[in-house]
Amino acid sequence: MDVTSTCWTLLVSFIFSIMSADQENITAESGQNVTLTCRAPNIKNDLVEWSRADLGDEYVLFYRDDLSVSDHQHQSFKNRVDLQDRQMKDGDVSLVLMNVTINDTGTYKCRVPLDKTHSSNPISIIFLSVVDPPAPPGGATEDGDGVGRRHHGRLIASVLCLVVIIVVFFKIFHHYCDPL
Repeated sequence: MDVTSTCWTLLVSFIFSIMSADQENITAESGQNVTLTCRAPNIKNDLVEWSRADLGDEYVLFYRDDLSVSDHQHQSFKNRVDLQDRQMKDGDVSLVLMNVTINDTGTYKCRVPLDKTHSSNPISIIFLSVVDPPAPPGGATEDGDGVGRRHHGRLIASVLCLVVIIVVFFKIFHHYCDPL
C-alpha cells in the first residue's frame, strides 16, 4: 500500500470516527420532557454525573447511593431531572429532563466515575437544542418564517462546518502524506 492510499485511509477513518462517536443532537420544543440517553455497561457502582460545561462546578444531576444529591446541583435543574431507571438496569443511566425551556439548550455530558473520588471521561455527549413550539397554522411568527428559517440556518451552518473540517483535514493529510 503506498503512502497516498494510507493517508486517504487514515483520513476516511478519522472522519468516520468523528461522526460515529457517542455524540447525539436532540431538538425539543419548550415544555416537553426529554430523555438524554446514556448507557454504562459494566457499571460497578451507583455513581452517575450529568453535567453541562457552562454550569461550572454545578451539576445537572449527581446520583450516589440510590439518591439524587442536591449539593452542587444547579438551581435550574432542581426538581426537574431524574434518572430514567434508578436501578440502572443494564447500565441505563439516561437522564429525564422535565418541562424543558430555551435555557436548557446546551451540551450535556454523562459520566460514571470509577469511585467517589475520581472522575472519568464522558460516556455520552448530547447537544440539546430547545426551540419554541411552532406557531399555529396560518399564524405568523416574529420574523415571518421564524422557526423554519432558524432550522435551515442551523442545517446550513452544520453542513458548512463539516465541509470545513473535511477540507482542513484533507489539507493536513495531503501536506504530510504527499509523496512529492
